[in-house]
Amino acid sequence: MIQLIDLRKSFEQQQVLRGVNLTIPKGQVTAIIGRSGGGKSVLLKHLIGLMRPDSGQVMVDGTDLARLRGKALDLVREKFGVLFQGCALFDSLTVFDNVAFPLREKTRLSEGEIAKRTMQRLEAVGLADMPHKYPAELSGGMKKRAALARALVHDPQIILFDEPTTGLDPILLHSVHRLILDAHKRFGFTAVVVSHDIPEIFDIAQTVAMLHNGVIVEHDSPEVIITSANPVIRQFITGASNGQNGRE
Repeated sequence: MIQLIDLRKSFEQQQVLRGVNLTIPKGQVTAIIGRSGGGKSVLLKHLIGLMRPDSGQVMVDGTDLARLRGKALDLVREKFGVLFQGCALFDSLTVFDNVAFPLREKTRLSEGEIAKRTMQRLEAVGLADMPHKYPAELSGGMKKRAALARALVHDPQIILFDEPTTGLDPILLHSVHRLILDAHKRFGFTAVVVSHDIPEIFDIAQTVAMLHNGVIVEHDSPEVIITSANPVIRQFITGASNGQNGRE
């Protein structure tokens, strides 16, 4: 579904991505782990074309996003949904209108069809009884559910999750992970999850990629990553498991 080929990005004198090579399998949940400030969010922005690499390729279904502009780029972006770290809900809109927003902005569907699809997605995330609520009236976990419903509403092939459980307590963390897993099983999208949550993220990911010093140092199944002899991975996993959460 997605292939990154020798992806490089610098900001002034700082090299953030130093030649990232990564293949993200279609229909699977891929987790990208690594230390804070290590370039994970920068990498995510390249995946959806919000940043352009200095060099390298971002291949999505055989099309290089780095070469696209304007409407051609927008067309490929329609394949994506995004769940942002802070949810990015509009405070002035109800839950229903937040979820319906992409359909009203990007499609010519009738209000009846928009309402039908919006309620289907709210039901899928357990918010069918809260379309009239405003974001300020929702708990942290409910906001995540509303944001996921909005990401799902236009039936994307790929959903990017940017630190989806940051700031949540352990109970809500597991709840959000379960929500992602259930939605993935139901809708079959390709998922890319940027996360610090070690070892919890291993419970929902089918493949895990470790980003360190601007390159992918290992990419394999959770079972292989957990038992890796790579000292960089061992240090990260051990530190995170001891409560440091990977933020050295």
